Amino acid sequence: MTNTEFEAPIRALCTEYGMLPKGETVLCALSGGMDSMALLHVLSRLKGILGFSLCAAHYNHRLRGEESIRDADFVASYCRDQNISLFLGEGDVEQEAKNLGQGIEETARSMRYAFLEDAAQKAKAARIVTAHHADDNVETVLLHLVRGTGLRGLTGIPPVRGIIVRPLLTTSRQEIVEYVRLHHLPFVEDSSNEDNRFSRNRIRHQVLPILQDMNPNLTGSVTATVRSLREDQAYLEARALELFREAHRAEDGMVIASNCLGMVPKALAVRVILRMLEEIEAPTPSQIHLHGIIAIAQGSDPSASLHLPGGVLVQRVYGDLLLAWDWEHEPLPPLKETLLELGGLTEIGEWQVSCHERICPPERPPDDRTVYLDVQKVRGPLLLRSRQTGDMLALPGRRRKTLKKLMIEERIPRRVREQLPILSDGDGVVAVAGLGPDRTRLASAGQLAYELSFAKRETELGKVVMKHGEGY
Repeated sequence: MTNTEFEAPIRALCTEYGMLPKGETVLCALSGGMDSMALLHVLSRLKGILGFSLCAAHYNHRLRGEESIRDADFVASYCRDQNISLFLGEGDVEQEAKNLGQGIEETARSMRYAFLEDAAQKAKAARIVTAHHADDNVETVLLHLVRGTGLRGLTGIPPVRGIIVRPLLTTSRQEIVEYVRLHHLPFVEDSSNEDNRFSRNRIRHQVLPILQDMNPNLTGSVTATVRSLREDQAYLEARALELFREAHRAEDGMVIASNCLGMVPKALAVRVILRMLEEIEAPTPSQIHLHGIIAIAQGSDPSASLHLPGGVLVQRVYGDLLLAWDWEHEPLPPLKETLLELGGLTEIGEWQVSCHERICPPERPPDDRTVYLDVQKVRGPLLLRSRQTGDMLALPGRRRKTLKKLMIEERIPRRVREQLPILSDGDGVVAVAGLGPDRTRLASAGQLAYELSFAKRETELGKVVMKHGEGY
């Protein structure tokens, strides 16, 4: 293994997807393990050639006690010796997983990426670079197969997702091992990689050896297959977008000629239907309901209908197919913009919002409804209003998303979305009733803070129960 042999496929993938833009800063996600250390090293070699700047970020999940501290100290020491700027973060993944009712792996991933996005923002980085490699992709495809998946799942880990890029995605684990040996790179071992309680580790330690015995070039074969499937997926999405352009707005929904869906393969029809539902901010239905919609489009009944969970009515109107919110549940009107009263109670719509200056306590309030906003992170007056196009929110332990997407994911009924108070300032969204605060605005223990809580009054709207609790 030579430098050229290792770097050539990486540079080819980076060029194909524009992963490392010239003149920009890239942030390397650095765990301290073999893969990420190899990635940081090759990026250090390429930065002068390709003309980008480099920094790194490490997140301590607090899952392995002293070993986690060792990893953070190791990467800090290495980056200091190499004169690489490093962002350090940490969080209690186990406790957050309990709070959210999620698995450890899912929670760790969400919290890690939330930290990386914040670090990239601080570093003004145009890209976040992770060390996912070809063998990781094989494991991901197998996990998706075990759990059940469609074509998208079979394409594995995407080379690019937003600002996250993966230059090693066509590089095998064995090639990384050889590169690390070539350059005598230091790294730390993560003992949790040997824990077969995690699904990915069982795939890696128990399933892959059998498959690799059957095909020693398993990684290369799957990598080639995934690339081919990704091209198929891209073609189907592009073709579906063409068909989607035949749909148009009608009242509170979308309409498309029935034969546009009835005369095309199901693979295309399903994608068009999903785009139409996304356009009207409806939840993603099950496969059974999707097939039911296609059956209505293909059928001969000119007035066939189907009610989807969440309040969407699918109806055949002679030659057209209508996907619309049930007319009996029209959205409530938006709220009137109201200035938040600091040091008192503000009423807006069916909500009461309390705000007082306090010193942020070391422990989270037991009612789980009160949050403490850092006074120094508030820019200008605090306003209560309805959502607006482009509103974004980074919930604690989760990635930054649009409010539109969050409300759909959390299955907040569309009828009440305009009535959920959004607390905002000059920099954007600070907190959202029914969802929670933006993590970047939260105060630390001992800081001067605004103690904030939302409460719903006993009304029809107040009876709507959100996933995140009675207040938040």
